Amino acid sequence: MVKIDLIAIRVRPSRRRGLEKTLMVRERRRKIKMETMRFFLSILKRWQKTSNRENKMAARKFSVRHRDSTFDVDYDTADGLEVFRFQLFSLTSIPPEEQKIIGDDDDQRLVSDDSDLVTISDKLKIVSINEEISSDSGKEKEELLKSDEELARMFQAEEEALLFQLHAVGENSGQFEETVHPYISKVLMYEDPIRQEAAKKTVPVERLEEKSLVSLAREGNFKPSKTEQDHAFLLQLLFWFKQTFRWVNAPPCDGCSNETVGQGMGTPLPSEIQYGATRVELFRCKVCSKITRFPRYNDPLKLVETKRGRCGEWANCFTLYCRAFGYESRLILDFTDHVWTECFSQSLGRWMHLDPCEGIYDRPLLYEKGWNKKLNYVIAISKDGVFDVTKRYTRKWHEVLSRRNIATEQTVSAVLAEMTRECRRSFASETLSTLEDRDKCEREAMERDLYSTDDAPVSLPGRQSGDKEWRISRSEIGSDDNCSLSCSSCPVRVCIDEHVTTIYNAFSSVLSHFVENNVPKSGAIELLKILKGILGDLKKSPYKTRRVSLNSVPNNGQKIVPQLLPSIGHLLRVLSLKSELNTDGRVDIVLAGDPVKTSLSLPVVFKALDDMIHDLNNCDNFGKGSFSLPLLKLNRIHSGSVLASGEEFPFGIVTSAFDGTRPSKWEEPNGARGCWIIYKVADNKMHELVAYELMSANDAPERDPMDWVLDGSNDGGSSWHVLDKQTSQMFENRFQRKTFKIKSTGFLSNAFRFRFLKVRDVNSTSRMQIGSIDLYASRM
Repeated sequence: MVKIDLIAIRVRPSRRRGLEKTLMVRERRRKIKMETMRFFLSILKRWQKTSNRENKMAARKFSVRHRDSTFDVDYDTADGLEVFRFQLFSLTSIPPEEQKIIGDDDDQRLVSDDSDLVTISDKLKIVSINEEISSDSGKEKEELLKSDEELARMFQAEEEALLFQLHAVGENSGQFEETVHPYISKVLMYEDPIRQEAAKKTVPVERLEEKSLVSLAREGNFKPSKTEQDHAFLLQLLFWFKQTFRWVNAPPCDGCSNETVGQGMGTPLPSEIQYGATRVELFRCKVCSKITRFPRYNDPLKLVETKRGRCGEWANCFTLYCRAFGYESRLILDFTDHVWTECFSQSLGRWMHLDPCEGIYDRPLLYEKGWNKKLNYVIAISKDGVFDVTKRYTRKWHEVLSRRNIATEQTVSAVLAEMTRECRRSFASETLSTLEDRDKCEREAMERDLYSTDDAPVSLPGRQSGDKEWRISRSEIGSDDNCSLSCSSCPVRVCIDEHVTTIYNAFSSVLSHFVENNVPKSGAIELLKILKGILGDLKKSPYKTRRVSLNSVPNNGQKIVPQLLPSIGHLLRVLSLKSELNTDGRVDIVLAGDPVKTSLSLPVVFKALDDMIHDLNNCDNFGKGSFSLPLLKLNRIHSGSVLASGEEFPFGIVTSAFDGTRPSKWEEPNGARGCWIIYKVADNKMHELVAYELMSANDAPERDPMDWVLDGSNDGGSSWHVLDKQTSQMFENRFQRKTFKIKSTGFLSNAFRFRFLKVRDVNSTSRMQIGSIDLYASRM
């Protein structure tokens, strides 16, 4: 564990105490909810029967205060105190048995029976007998009260929706059952060994395994458990599938590959029906007028072959891939026309949302919060049963309830329970017990999280898959069609980048050897290019058994390879590699240690080689005197902790700026007009900063930083001292690196802060991005 003492940033107090206190009574409320509904229903029917009679209600009108809210309540003397308590329950969410009703003026009597309501004053106060006196500050109390009042309104809306449902929805389960039941046979196809084997054959397993282990290593986990490896592999499988499968708006012409336009539906052919394509869309080519067929296949075996479709095909095929690799998986059916996948993550100990169309995982509020979907029923279907998981995907349950008008809640539960019993009919008792325990935990977790606000700082994107006009027509584009998965409340992250500093330092011995052996600049550049080619071939080999022969070097480079080997010994050791002499006299470069460390380091050394070749080309006097920045990058600060104003998840997080590779970057979705990043030195060590380097990212030059200030702090971030200021900086190329030397030296710092003031074009983007940040000290 790295101790973080970054800066005194005040975090908004959690309202969890109030939430937990509210949720403690929620289960009790639910037990009386149906009784309450039946009670209200009987009252309503009585009112309806007496609607033509003289109105004798509202013998008294009370003004009832609860915390900072006041409610006007009409009291019918014919109904008594019991009805009055239920009226207050609907307004305050305090169950009748927990209510304490007292006078709110000089007459502070406790209301205990009907007679008290006749004689007491018109002003009352209600509190919960379990309510504790809060010790929070005034502002914290206000936030807590506001949260509880909002919960009370939501509970009231839920109960109104349930009451309406009892009136408006019949007990007929036919429509609901007809919608869900066909999916049971579909998910059973995922258990077919032939389909699973066909899916596995198309996956570059070793490459995804390497990527998953490298992703863990970048978090500092070089010895992951099997559970952690499985979780990381699942995410890489998702990303691979997103890049491999093709979304179809209108298929290209089968004849000339030009654009097509829809022509309605066609009759399925026997060869199409064989793979479940009961619907076939027809498209006419805009150029040659040929008709192209687009069968909507339902058999994932065929989809493994075609690798194309819309959300139905994507989720269908991806769920098969998940099952093929042994993950417990569900197909998720959203009645508002979307489909995705859930897998049970042993690492997280719960079901995890995965949307292959969007390449997004573990963000169940994506649809309600990002797409602005008006959800009603979200049903999980697997070989183990069928489950209502709608509550995982909403924080507006009271609104969702008002749209659940196909069947009553009781009917839905009964239908799904019967389907689950059908799926589990042949299961052993021990398996049944395990599944039932997990079902119970899942239900409790969904209830517990239903009113959580922990995800508030996360910005979720509108729908990205599909043609823009189509997304707009479905009202799924969200509030900003350029939005991405981002977070305005980033965690403190630790940079796992010591290997970057070690690689940079290792080039000192390479350059020294060149100078000591009088290798000219042109020869040094040629040797470095040969080294890059050798390492490139090594990278293409299987990561567990990397090996490349120096005999593979082109003939024009064979003569100078002997000059290369003595200079790169230290660099090879840093990369967990070594040179090996074979019995036939061939020299190979092979693994010498942990293959994951080599996989982690190779992208860094490629970037370093490109930089060094570029700097040598621009070096006028190659020699010992040139051994400084930018050619030689010594004393790079590493292993610090970083915090940023925002980041894009998962591919634009703040530590990406310090990983020493080209493809990655830190992206701040709202940073165009100002953002910041704070770097806290490991172990609180003091450094004199002498220079720093910034590299532009892979795309979008309008997002490049143009004006910024670099500050240093000698007290961990409590106070700041300006070290450098830059204005009107322009990165002309992608992956362009710029070196800036600190003019005011002598100030020792244990924290650094970049304040990026604006980007190159603030009018065309809201984002700021940077490919890499490197900080260099006078000595380490």
